[in-house]
Amino acid sequence: MKEEIATYISLLDENYQEIANRLFETIEANLVSTENKIWHRHPVWFIDGNPIVGFDKLKNGLRLMFWSGANFDENQLKIGSGKFKDASITYTSLDQVNTDDVKRWVEKSAKIQWDYKNIVKRKGKLEPLVGIE
Repeated sequence: MKEEIATYISLLDENYQEIANRLFETIEANLVSTENKIWHRHPVWFIDGNPIVGFDKLKNGLRLMFWSGANFDENQLKIGSGKFKDASITYTSLDQVNTDDVKRWVEKSAKIQWDYKNIVKRKGKLEPLVGIE
């Protein structure tokens, strides 16, 4: 684990540290050819510079977000509002984290992507990158 991500997790309350560590381990175990870093103040994983999954602490819990999750066809994920294609789930305790679900979503995040990397060049317009018809 990169030091910057370890530091992020260490600053969370103990309950959220457990959740974050479980999410980190599950994401890392199920993604290949990715990079991770702190981006916009929270851990995010990228494929070729395109953000695909990350987590962050909100007032009501620890949110696991998939940038292209609206196209995953997964009822447990709450689709974000607005023009983006994100979806997320928020956890308040470790026992809520179903690693089989997280694994499936992480695998989908590598296969289903909108092109967030070039959104600024396209003046806010999202275009499909992989796995979207």
